[in-house]
Amino acid sequence: MTKIKIEKIENLPARQMTFSKRRQGLFKKAGELSVLCDAEVAVVVFSSTGKLYESSSSSTKDVIGRYKLHTEDVEKGDQQPPPELQLENDECMRLNKELADKILELRLMEGQDLEELNIDELQRLENRIEGGLSRVLQTKDKRIMSQILELETKGAELTEANNQLRQRVNKLGMLSDGDGNRAGGVALESEISTDEEEGMASESATSSTGCYSTGSSTSSLDDDSSDNPLSLKLGLPRCG
Repeated sequence: MTKIKIEKIENLPARQMTFSKRRQGLFKKAGELSVLCDAEVAVVVFSSTGKLYESSSSSTKDVIGRYKLHTEDVEKGDQQPPPELQLENDECMRLNKELADKILELRLMEGQDLEELNIDELQRLENRIEGGLSRVLQTKDKRIMSQILELETKGAELTEANNQLRQRVNKLGMLSDGDGNRAGGVALESEISTDEEEGMASESATSSTGCYSTGSSTSSLDDDSSDNPLSLKLGLPRCG
């Protein structure tokens, strides 16, 4: 790429075309500077023919007026800001420096930008990294042990709950067996009562049959007593 030589363009049409292009580029760059950096920018250009061109982020007159006030204060030596603003500026500078130091320190801890460090600085950095690594490992071990203890506690609680549940199941099984035994005992007593009732009914029937038989004999005796007075004298008992 051929480098353009910076010198006055003698050709008038070429000079005017270059002026127009460069002026537009200059105004564009000024606008970008104002937006990117939140700056107040004003550009004033006079052509070779005396024509005025201007571009400003707000107002060219306001920027020029601010410039005049600033230059006058500088000439008078009254360029110190108010105390409150000075304190804010100092605090801002301190914070910016602290931020830059922390960023550099972080990059060094990550192993970056080590080329400018000497042996002593590298040794101190190594000691800091080893100390930090040791604390990280200790903290990790504590967390692991804490999690193990929590898991063991939960395991013991689950085991206890399982044992209690097993005991309840065993108690329910024993109650079920007891109900079965009581039902068997009631059935046995019922069978015994039935047998006793049947025995008593059988004895009653036998007694009735005996009476009937005795009655028959007595009737025979009565029949015979009419012919045998001796039976009446003996006073034999009569059924019924």
